[in-house]
Amino acid sequence: MRTVSNPDSLLILVPAFNEEGAVGAVVREIRRVLPEVPVLVVDDCSLDGTPMVAREAGAEVMTLPHHLGLGGAVQAGYKLAFELGYQYVIRVDGDGQHDPACLPRILEALRTSGCEMVIGSRFLGGRAYPTGLVRGLGIRFFRLVLRPILGQRVEDPTSGFVGVARPALEVFSRSFPLEYPEIEALVVLQRKAFRFREIPCRFRPRLAGRSTITTLKSFYYILHVLLGVFVNVLKYEGRRRRRGP
Repeated sequence: MRTVSNPDSLLILVPAFNEEGAVGAVVREIRRVLPEVPVLVVDDCSLDGTPMVAREAGAEVMTLPHHLGLGGAVQAGYKLAFELGYQYVIRVDGDGQHDPACLPRILEALRTSGCEMVIGSRFLGGRAYPTGLVRGLGIRFFRLVLRPILGQRVEDPTSGFVGVARPALEVFSRSFPLEYPEIEALVVLQRKAFRFREIPCRFRPRLAGRSTITTLKSFYYILHVLLGVFVNVLKYEGRRRRRGP
Protein backbone atom coordinates (compact mmCIF):
# COMPACT_ATOMS: atom_id res chain seq x y z
CA MET A 1 0.00 0.00 0.00
CA ARG A 2 1.11 3.56 -0.75
CA THR A 3 1.02 6.80 1.20
CA VAL A 4 -1.91 9.12 0.50
CA SER A 5 -2.34 12.89 0.65
CA ASN A 6 -6.07 13.25 -0.09
CA PRO A 7 -7.77 15.11 2.82
CA ASP A 8 -10.83 12.85 2.39
CA SER A 9 -8.90 9.58 2.08
CA LEU A 10 -10.71 6.50 3.41
CA LEU A 11 -9.50 2.98 4.15
CA ILE A 12 -11.81 0.05 4.89
CA LEU A 13 -10.25 -2.20 7.53
CA VAL A 14 -11.35 -5.84 7.79
CA PRO A 15 -9.84 -7.82 10.69
CA ALA A 16 -10.20 -11.53 10.02
CA PHE A 17 -9.29 -14.82 11.68
CA ASN A 18 -10.27 -18.08 9.97
CA GLU A 19 -12.95 -16.37 7.85
CA GLU A 20 -12.27 -18.21 4.58
CA GLY A 21 -15.98 -18.87 4.10
CA ALA A 22 -17.08 -15.23 4.43
CA VAL A 23 -14.25 -12.76 3.82
CA GLY A 24 -14.34 -12.99 0.02
CA ALA A 25 -18.02 -12.04 -0.12
CA VAL A 26 -17.41 -9.23 2.39
CA VAL A 27 -14.62 -7.71 0.29
CA ARG A 28 -16.64 -7.98 -2.93
CA GLU A 29 -19.63 -6.26 -1.30
CA ILE A 30 -17.44 -3.43 -0.03
CA ARG A 31 -15.91 -2.94 -3.46
CA ARG A 32 -19.36 -2.81 -5.09
CA VAL A 33 -20.44 -0.07 -2.67
CA LEU A 34 -17.15 1.89 -2.69
CA PRO A 35 -15.26 0.75 -5.79
CA GLU A 36 -12.47 3.36 -5.52
CA VAL A 37 -11.74 2.81 -1.81
CA PRO A 38 -8.91 0.45 -0.78
CA VAL A 39 -9.79 -2.53 1.42
CA LEU A 40 -7.21 -3.86 3.87
CA VAL A 41 -7.77 -7.30 5.37
CA VAL A 42 -5.66 -7.85 8.47
CA ASP A 43 -5.22 -11.60 8.66
CA ASP A 44 -4.66 -12.56 12.29
CA CYS A 45 -2.48 -15.58 11.50
CA SER A 46 -5.42 -17.62 10.15
CA LEU A 47 -5.13 -21.38 9.84
CA ASP A 48 -7.29 -21.55 6.70
CA GLY A 49 -7.32 -19.82 3.31
CA THR A 50 -8.46 -16.41 4.56
CA PRO A 51 -5.55 -14.38 3.08
CA MET A 52 -5.75 -16.08 -0.34
CA VAL A 53 -9.53 -15.63 -0.59
CA ALA A 54 -9.25 -11.97 0.46
CA ARG A 55 -6.61 -11.24 -2.20
CA GLU A 56 -8.64 -12.98 -4.89
CA ALA A 57 -11.61 -10.77 -3.98
CA GLY A 58 -9.52 -7.62 -4.47
CA ALA A 59 -8.28 -6.70 -1.01
CA GLU A 60 -4.82 -5.79 0.17
CA VAL A 61 -3.75 -8.26 2.87
CA MET A 62 -1.56 -7.74 5.92
CA THR A 63 -0.76 -11.11 7.49
CA LEU A 64 0.37 -10.88 11.10
CA PRO A 65 3.31 -13.07 12.13
CA HIS A 66 1.56 -14.12 15.34
CA HIS A 67 -2.05 -14.42 16.45
CA LEU A 68 -2.78 -11.17 18.34
CA GLY A 69 -6.53 -11.36 18.82
CA LEU A 70 -9.11 -8.88 17.58
CA GLY A 71 -7.71 -5.78 19.29
CA GLY A 72 -4.18 -6.47 18.11
CA ALA A 73 -5.34 -7.01 14.53
CA VAL A 74 -7.38 -3.79 14.54
CA GLN A 75 -4.51 -1.79 16.04
CA ALA A 76 -2.11 -3.12 13.41
CA GLY A 77 -4.48 -1.87 10.72
CA TYR A 78 -4.93 1.49 12.44
CA LYS A 79 -1.17 1.93 12.78
CA LEU A 80 -0.56 1.24 9.09
CA ALA A 81 -3.44 3.52 8.05
CA PHE A 82 -2.12 6.35 10.20
CA GLU A 83 1.45 5.99 8.91
CA LEU A 84 0.19 6.01 5.30
CA GLY A 85 -1.73 9.24 5.90
CA TYR A 86 -5.37 8.13 5.80
CA GLN A 87 -7.89 10.56 7.27
CA TYR A 88 -10.69 8.07 7.90
CA VAL A 89 -10.84 4.34 8.61
CA ILE A 90 -14.01 2.26 8.85
CA ARG A 91 -13.82 -1.20 10.36
CA VAL A 92 -15.95 -3.99 8.89
CA ASP A 93 -15.86 -7.44 10.46
CA GLY A 94 -14.82 -10.30 8.21
CA ASP A 95 -17.77 -12.56 9.06
CA GLY A 96 -20.34 -10.64 7.00
CA GLN A 97 -22.48 -9.32 9.87
CA HIS A 98 -21.91 -5.67 8.92
CA ASP A 99 -23.82 -4.51 5.85
CA PRO A 100 -21.44 -2.59 3.54
CA ALA A 101 -24.41 -0.63 2.17
CA CYS A 102 -24.14 1.45 5.38
CA LEU A 103 -20.55 2.52 4.69
CA PRO A 104 -21.39 5.77 2.83
CA ARG A 105 -23.58 6.92 5.74
CA ILE A 106 -20.83 6.24 8.28
CA LEU A 107 -18.34 8.13 6.13
CA GLU A 108 -20.74 11.06 5.70
CA ALA A 109 -21.28 11.23 9.47
CA LEU A 110 -17.51 11.26 10.05
CA ARG A 111 -17.01 14.06 7.55
CA THR A 112 -19.88 16.31 8.66
CA SER A 113 -20.45 15.71 12.39
CA GLY A 114 -17.07 16.78 13.73
CA CYS A 115 -16.98 13.59 15.81
CA GLU A 116 -13.84 11.49 16.05
CA MET A 117 -15.81 8.22 16.04
CA VAL A 118 -19.05 7.08 14.42
CA ILE A 119 -20.64 3.81 15.57
CA GLY A 120 -22.98 1.81 13.38
CA SER A 121 -25.70 0.69 15.80
CA ARG A 122 -27.96 -2.33 15.39
CA PHE A 123 -30.45 -0.94 17.91
CA LEU A 124 -31.28 2.54 16.55
CA GLY A 125 -34.03 3.48 14.12
CA GLY A 126 -36.52 0.97 15.48
CA ARG A 127 -34.38 -1.93 14.40
CA ALA A 128 -34.66 -5.27 16.18
CA TYR A 129 -31.59 -7.50 16.22
CA PRO A 130 -31.61 -10.85 17.99
CA THR A 131 -28.93 -11.41 20.64
CA GLY A 132 -28.38 -14.30 23.01
CA LEU A 133 -29.66 -13.94 26.56
CA VAL A 134 -26.26 -13.43 28.19
CA ARG A 135 -24.98 -11.12 25.46
CA GLY A 136 -28.17 -9.07 25.57
CA LEU A 137 -27.87 -8.68 29.33
CA GLY A 138 -24.23 -7.71 28.91
CA ILE A 139 -25.12 -4.96 26.42
CA ARG A 140 -27.76 -3.55 28.78
CA PHE A 141 -25.30 -3.72 31.68
CA PHE A 142 -22.61 -1.81 29.81
CA ARG A 143 -25.10 0.84 28.71
CA LEU A 144 -25.65 1.58 32.40
CA VAL A 145 -21.96 1.42 33.31
CA LEU A 146 -20.81 3.65 30.45
CA ARG A 147 -23.41 6.41 30.68
CA PRO A 148 -21.90 8.23 33.70
CA ILE A 149 -18.38 7.67 32.37
CA LEU A 150 -19.06 8.92 28.85
CA GLY A 151 -21.64 11.55 29.77
CA GLN A 152 -24.06 10.26 27.16
CA ARG A 153 -26.00 7.11 26.39
CA VAL A 154 -24.60 4.59 23.93
CA GLU A 155 -27.10 2.10 22.55
CA ASP A 156 -24.69 -0.40 21.01
CA PRO A 157 -21.47 -0.38 23.06
CA THR A 158 -20.23 -3.69 21.62
CA SER A 159 -20.59 -2.74 17.94
CA GLY A 160 -17.49 -3.28 15.85
CA PHE A 161 -18.96 -1.43 12.85
CA VAL A 162 -16.98 1.71 13.63
CA GLY A 163 -15.49 4.62 11.72
CA VAL A 164 -12.72 6.83 13.12
CA ALA A 165 -11.29 10.16 12.01
CA ARG A 166 -7.57 10.90 12.02
CA PRO A 167 -7.31 12.30 15.59
CA ALA A 168 -8.76 9.07 17.01
CA LEU A 169 -6.75 7.05 14.51
CA GLU A 170 -3.56 8.59 15.87
CA VAL A 171 -4.50 7.68 19.45
CA PHE A 172 -5.53 4.13 18.58
CA SER A 173 -2.41 3.54 16.48
CA ARG A 174 -0.39 4.04 19.68
CA SER A 175 -2.69 2.46 22.26
CA PHE A 176 -5.64 0.16 21.72
CA PRO A 177 -7.28 -2.50 23.92
CA LEU A 178 -6.03 -5.89 22.79
CA GLU A 179 -9.01 -8.07 23.78
CA TYR A 180 -12.71 -7.21 23.31
CA PRO A 181 -11.72 -3.63 22.41
CA GLU A 182 -14.99 -1.88 21.56
CA ILE A 183 -16.09 -0.76 25.03
CA GLU A 184 -12.64 0.14 26.34
CA ALA A 185 -12.02 2.17 23.17
CA LEU A 186 -14.99 4.38 24.09
CA VAL A 187 -13.43 5.05 27.49
CA VAL A 188 -10.12 5.93 25.83
CA LEU A 189 -11.98 8.42 23.62
CA GLN A 190 -13.62 10.00 26.67
CA ARG A 191 -10.23 10.45 28.33
CA LYS A 192 -9.07 12.39 25.25
CA ALA A 193 -12.25 14.54 25.25
CA PHE A 194 -13.14 13.15 21.82
CA ARG A 195 -16.72 12.86 20.66
CA PHE A 196 -18.70 10.01 19.15
CA ARG A 197 -22.14 9.49 17.70
CA GLU A 198 -24.23 6.49 16.70
CA ILE A 199 -26.17 6.02 13.50
CA PRO A 200 -28.56 3.17 12.63
CA CYS A 201 -26.99 0.41 10.55
CA ARG A 202 -28.11 -3.00 9.39
CA PHE A 203 -26.53 -6.08 10.92
CA ARG A 204 -27.00 -9.58 9.52
CA PRO A 205 -26.32 -13.17 10.56
CA ARG A 206 -22.72 -14.16 9.90
CA LEU A 207 -22.18 -15.62 6.41
CA ALA A 208 -20.19 -18.68 7.50
CA GLY A 209 -18.76 -20.42 10.54
CA ARG A 210 -19.73 -19.91 14.14
CA SER A 211 -19.09 -17.20 16.67
CA THR A 212 -16.34 -18.03 19.15
CA ILE A 213 -18.28 -16.27 21.95
CA THR A 214 -19.93 -19.05 23.96
CA THR A 215 -22.08 -18.55 27.05
CA LEU A 216 -19.04 -19.10 29.28
CA LYS A 217 -16.96 -16.67 27.22
CA SER A 218 -19.78 -14.11 27.46
CA PHE A 219 -19.42 -14.07 31.25
CA TYR A 220 -15.65 -13.82 30.90
CA TYR A 221 -16.15 -10.97 28.39
CA ILE A 222 -18.29 -9.00 30.84
CA LEU A 223 -15.81 -9.39 33.70
CA HIS A 224 -12.76 -8.74 31.55
CA VAL A 225 -14.18 -5.59 29.94
CA LEU A 226 -15.54 -4.27 33.23
CA LEU A 227 -12.07 -4.57 34.74
CA GLY A 228 -10.52 -2.86 31.73
CA VAL A 229 -13.02 0.01 31.90
CA PHE A 230 -12.31 0.71 35.56
CA VAL A 231 -8.54 0.45 35.09
CA ASN A 232 -8.79 3.06 32.34
CA VAL A 233 -10.95 5.31 34.50
CA LEU A 234 -8.57 5.01 37.47
CA LYS A 235 -5.57 5.82 35.26
CA TYR A 236 -7.33 8.90 33.93
CA GLU A 237 -8.33 10.10 37.39
CA GLY A 238 -4.81 9.55 38.70
CA ARG A 239 -3.26 11.59 35.90
CA ARG A 240 -5.84 14.36 36.31
CA ARG A 241 -5.15 14.67 40.03
CA ARG A 242 -1.39 14.78 39.48
CA ARG A 243 -1.87 17.63 37.01
CA GLY A 244 -3.98 19.47 39.55
CA PRO A 245 -6.89 21.86 38.97
